[in-house]
Amino acid sequence: MVSPAPHAHGSDTTRRLMRDVIIALLPAFAVSVWFFGWGALQVAAVSIATCVALEWVIQKFLLRTPPQTSDLSAAVTGLLLAMNLPPGAPWWVVLTGSVTAIGIAKMSFGGIGKNPFNPALVGRVVLLVSFPVQMTRWALPRGFATTDAVTGATPLALLKEGLNNGLTVEQIFDNADFTYLELLFGRIGGSAGEVSALALLAGFAYLLARRVIRPYIPVSILATVAAFGGILWWANPERFIDPLFHLLTGGVLLGAIFMATDYVTSPMHPKGMIIFGIGIGALTMLIRTFGSYPEGISFAILIMNAAVPLINKYAKPKRYARNV
Repeated sequence: MVSPAPHAHGSDTTRRLMRDVIIALLPAFAVSVWFFGWGALQVAAVSIATCVALEWVIQKFLLRTPPQTSDLSAAVTGLLLAMNLPPGAPWWVVLTGSVTAIGIAKMSFGGIGKNPFNPALVGRVVLLVSFPVQMTRWALPRGFATTDAVTGATPLALLKEGLNNGLTVEQIFDNADFTYLELLFGRIGGSAGEVSALALLAGFAYLLARRVIRPYIPVSILATVAAFGGILWWANPERFIDPLFHLLTGGVLLGAIFMATDYVTSPMHPKGMIIFGIGIGALTMLIRTFGSYPEGISFAILIMNAAVPLINKYAKPKRYARNV
């Protein structure tokens, strides 16, 4: 691409950025393997291998371009997809999600840098709509050495079911078998990316320190979720739970830190990033609170992905050498 000066050059490469994302995800992935065992490893192995192999085949034989799988972007998509799936999900479900993420959501638009929607989230949502039974069969943490899989509901699902049955928040928590410390450190049912809020926050700190992402999107998402949840909790604590629960449960942290910050599918200007994050946070809480699904971060991010071109038109950086 040829464009007028000035030109900005940097030392960052796609491979370096993707490598940092993988490193940032390792603490959460390690915790999930520790609690869920071989099931989490198998899902990640199938997802990553399928994503990388499919991208290589499409580039080599369909697009007839030199394969670029060494940039690690397909591996990141595979790992993120695995972090959004139930540990121990059937291999054919994982395979379907990988084909959807790479073959449809990414490569059909031309590959990295051209996809309008986050590929891993497209794969997850398609699986959730197509295979709701398999996608809501959450393994309970039994330890790495345990081979027998026991399934149960996630904290968000327990809350949604209890409220629908006319219970108050206090009654639901009296019957719950989890604490806020477990939500922070792990040992709860859910996907690999939901198991430990502390591990995800460690990855967030690493990405900020490496300047891979900027804090505008994650902070605006989390602040909106906290504010929305706090207002509802203040209005009626018997029907709505406190904002800390919303921040520590489900895929909010994974989505805010690793999915919504995708360079290709998020706004370019800080003002646009904040608008984008507020929209994701508000939609997430609306779906969680009033929708049929207990979780809403995936749908919220994809909806706001569609709004990114409009946001970029509104929140433009200043033209070079102009004050207006």
